[in-house]
Amino acid sequence: QVQLVESGGGLVQAGGSLRLSCAASRSIFSINFMGWYRQAPGKQRELVAGIGITAGATPNYADSVKGRFTISTDNAKNTVYLQMNSLKPEDTAVYYCNAQLRSLDSIILRSYWGQGTQVTVSS
Repeated sequence: QVQLVESGGGLVQAGGSLRLSCAASRSIFSINFMGWYRQAPGKQRELVAGIGITAGATPNYADSVKGRFTISTDNAKNTVYLQMNSLKPEDTAVYYCNAQLRSLDSIILRSYWGQGTQVTVSS
C-alpha cells in the first residue's frame, strides 16, 4: 500500500504560490518527523523543510527557501503541508514527502517516502 501520497504540484509562474499536501496512511505508525525534500535534474535530493511531530517543534528550512516556504502539520488528518510563496524558477523540482521515526537521540529508525509531485516554476 502507498503510505505517503503527495498532491498539489503543478505549473506556476514565478512569484506565484503552491501548496503541497502529504497524507500519511494509518499504516505509518508513531512517526515523529515529517519533511519535504526536492530533487531537480542533475542535483542531489535536498531537505527543503522539516518539522517534528510534537508540540512546540520548530521547523527548519533550507536557506534557499527561508522566508518563502512554510511547513505545517495537521495531526488530526495525518497530513503535512508545504506552503510555497514567491516561487522562483530554481524551485523547479520533484518534491517528495518524507516521514520518519526518530529516537530520542535523533537517530532515524524508520523512513518513508512518497512518490513525488512535480513543481515547475516558469519564468
